[in-house]
Amino acid sequence: MGRTKIVGSAGRYGARYGSTLRKRVRMIEERMRAPHRCPRCLTPGRLKRVSVGVWHCTKCGYTFAGGAWVPRTQLGKTFAPEELRQMGLK
Repeated sequence: MGRTKIVGSAGRYGARYGSTLRKRVRMIEERMRAPHRCPRCLTPGRLKRVSVGVWHCTKCGYTFAGGAWVPRTQLGKTFAPEELRQMGLK
């Protein structure tokens, strides 16, 4: 692949949509595809995004709802599933 040093995976858009938007897409996609830790088995690097907001752990089979691009958002970190379980809400 040529000439995508700055925009990386967003280089597929070519010269369209502007450089700032392509850089923003690159940052979002890098965070989405980065290795994440499963909230149930705590294994790093096993989460895959099934669709928008739906994440699946390939090791333990745990499927859960998270953020659109990352499994745990800042708002979701206030009440983790483990904490809800301890409080008896889940």
